[in-house]
Amino acid sequence: MAGAVSALFLLDIKGRVLVWRDYRGDVTALQAERFFTKLLDKEGDAEVHSPVVHDGAGVSYTFIQHNNVFLLTASRQNCNAASILLFLHRLVDVFKHYFEELEEESLRDNFVVVYELLDEMMDFGYPQYTEATILSEFIKTDAYRMEVTQRPPMAVTNAVSWRSEGIRYKKNEVFLDVVESVNILVNSNGQIVRSDIIGALKMRTFLSGMPECKLGLNDRVLLEAQGRATKGKAIDLDDIKFHQCVRLTRFENDRTISFVPPDGAFDLMTYRLTTQVKPLIWVEAQVEKHSRSRIEITVKARSQYKERSTGTNIEIEVPVPYDATNPNIRTSMGSAAYAPERDAMVWKIKSFPGGKEYMCRAEFSLPSITSEEATPEKKAPIRVKFEIPYFTVSGIQVRYLKVIEKSGYQALPWVRYITMAGEYELRLI
Repeated sequence: MAGAVSALFLLDIKGRVLVWRDYRGDVTALQAERFFTKLLDKEGDAEVHSPVVHDGAGVSYTFIQHNNVFLLTASRQNCNAASILLFLHRLVDVFKHYFEELEEESLRDNFVVVYELLDEMMDFGYPQYTEATILSEFIKTDAYRMEVTQRPPMAVTNAVSWRSEGIRYKKNEVFLDVVESVNILVNSNGQIVRSDIIGALKMRTFLSGMPECKLGLNDRVLLEAQGRATKGKAIDLDDIKFHQCVRLTRFENDRTISFVPPDGAFDLMTYRLTTQVKPLIWVEAQVEKHSRSRIEITVKARSQYKERSTGTNIEIEVPVPYDATNPNIRTSMGSAAYAPERDAMVWKIKSFPGGKEYMCRAEFSLPSITSEEATPEKKAPIRVKFEIPYFTVSGIQVRYLKVIEKSGYQALPWVRYITMAGEYELRLI
C-alpha cells in the first residue's frame, strides 16, 4: 500500500460514530461528520456510487456499506484504494465470523471485541492479518473465552498467516468440489442472449502439519507449455481468482497451482468461461386462453445432456396470471403446485435422466369481469433450478491433487464435480 490509513470509523445509518480507531493521530472524530455531509450532498449524483470521497482539507475517505453500518477509513496520505476496499470487505467477513451478522446492534453488544480486532487487523494504518480462523485463536468472545491466558498463535508471525502449526489428524483427507453455475438467458424467439459459466474449486482439508499441495487442471496454457496434445481435452479459463494461499509467481511461471492450504473449508479458486452454452434443460411453454374465464398452460421439459448423467432437484417456475384461481395440474413426472405468493406454478422433479422429456398441463380459472383500464400484464420469465452431479459443462478436469508433508504421511484426496443452475431464465411466454 502506498500510504497509510489515519483512522477507521464504524458509523450507523445516520452517520453517527459507533466505533472509531485513531491509528496515526492526524485526523479527529469530526472527519466522520464531514464525510457524511459530503455523502448527503452528493446524493442523486452519479459520483455517489464511487466508494472514494475527497474533502477540501486534504483528507480522502474510502467506504463501504453493509446492512445498516458504514465502514469508513480516513487518510491524509495517497493510499491504494483497491487494497483499502479489500481490507474493509475482509473486516466485514471477520465481524460476521464473530457475531454471525454485522449490524449496529451486534457492534454495540461487542465493543470490547471490536476494538481488539481493530487493533490486531491494522497497525499504524497498515493492514495486518485478516484471517478470521487465526484471529479467533487468540481473540475470543465470551463463548470461547478460556481461563488460561494464551500466547498468540505462530501463524500471526509466520509467512503462512492462514494456517496454524501443530495441527494433527488421525486420518488425513482432502475434499475438492468442482462446482459450476450455469447462467443462461433465452429470449422469446428461443435464441440464447447471454450465457456463461461461473466455476469454483471448493476445498475442505483435514491435514496434519504444514502440507504442500499441488493441483493440476486440464488448462490449455499448461498443457501446451508441456508439449502435450490438447485436442478436445483442454479448456481456456478466464477471470481466475485465487485464495491468498496460492503461490502466484509459481502459477505465472509454469501454471502450477501450489499452496499450503488453510485448515477446514475455503474457496481455492474461482473462474469464469464466456463460451456459448447449450441449455442443459430446455423448457417449452404454450398458453391457451379459452374465452376470458379459463387459461390452459402446457409445459414440456427436455434434458439435453448425455444419458449417463442425471439431474436432481429440478425446479421449474412457470409464471401464471396474478388473478388465477382453481388450479388443476397434471404431470407425467414429479409434482407441481400453484404458488400464489410467487404468481407461478412450481414443477418439481427429483430425478431427471439425460435425453428424457416430461410434460405438465395446468388449467386455471380467471375472473370473468376485468377492469377496462387494466394495465398490460408484465411477463415474467420461466426460471429453472437444477443440480447435475459428476458433470461439468466446461469439461474442466482435475488431473492430479498431490499432498506433500515432511513427515511423509499418505493423504486421501477426494474429488467431486457438480453443475447447478445460476441465473437460468427463459423468456418464452
